[in-house]
Formats: sequence, C-alpha cells, structure tokens
Amino acid sequence: MDVQMKKGLLEACVLTALKKEDSYGYKIIGDLSEYIEISESTLYPILKRLEGNGCLTTYSQAHNGRLRKYYKITEEGVRRLGEFAGDWPQLKRIYCYILGEDAL
Repeated sequence: MDVQMKKGLLEACVLTALKKEDSYGYKIIGDLSEYIEISESTLYPILKRLEGNGCLTTYSQAHNGRLRKYYKITEEGVRRLGEFAGDWPQLKRIYCYILGEDAL
C-alpha cells in the first residue's frame, strides 16, 4: 500500500480506536492488528503528530509500579475523524473507478 495513503488510514484507525476508549501504545497496536499492520516505530510518530495537531491529549497512570502513558481523543480528533468519514463517498468512487466497477 502506498505510504502516504496508509498514513492517512492509520491516523483514522488510531483516532477510531481512541474514540472507543483511552488507550496506550501497545494496546492500540493490538487493537488495530486485525485491520491494518502497524509497528511501534510507525505508531508513536503518528501519536505525536496527532497530539501536536490537537487531536489527542495524554496522561499517565500507574500500572504494575510503572507509569503508563495513555492517549485520549479530543473534540478536534473527533472532528478530524468525521472529516475522514465524510471523504468516504469520494474515496469509494475513486476505488470503484480504479477497479472498473460501478460506484454504488
């Protein structure tokens, strides 16, 4: 899959996972593994970028005597996810064109 296309999809997947519940890096990777391949070296820059864009906030919580960093989606993140969903009809038409299928 094209790196730029995958980047946008990964951002949407991360936001979707966090819309369901606050989470931490390793769990996000596990939650997404059924749908899209993502490594720690890919995830953490995405989380940092989303946080920098105001889509996420972070907090720490103790777990087994250590602090674990959790990510929480913000209203901006929910808005960004809504934009992605709004782009779906256009993306679907493009995919149908590429595949030679009629757009439904």
